[in-house]
Amino acid sequence: MAEIRTARTNVRANVRRVPGPCSHWDDLDADFIREVLDLVGDKWSVLIIGTLADGPTRYSELADAIPGISQRMLTLTLKQLRRTGLVDRTAYAEVPPRVEYSLTELGGSLLSTVLALAAWSADHHGEIRRHQAAFDAEG
Repeated sequence: MAEIRTARTNVRANVRRVPGPCSHWDDLDADFIREVLDLVGDKWSVLIIGTLADGPTRYSELADAIPGISQRMLTLTLKQLRRTGLVDRTAYAEVPPRVEYSLTELGGSLLSTVLALAAWSADHHGEIRRHQAAFDAEG
């Protein structure tokens, strides 16, 4: 019984003994990688980064360009992307006030990966839906 508890509490150490991508990173790196993947793998982050590919964009234009995103989610996701250094926010001293969001150099370096993931999703949409329908029919 003690062996089972030890194995369960030392999961990352056990994973590193098995070949694969997780075996290359220590605990701090693995935690950080998961944190970044949670952010950039989020559907709203992917869509915002992809939308900003064409250059600086106003908040309202982002909201219009991303179907289904609420103002709250847009605001929260932009805040997280800014915190991570992927997106810049520029406020202009105009009447009415104007705020634009743009990709940073770091965000731009992620763009090709995000666009490739979106393209892969579009290319395999039909196939994935067929697999989902078949799986659900087995029920």
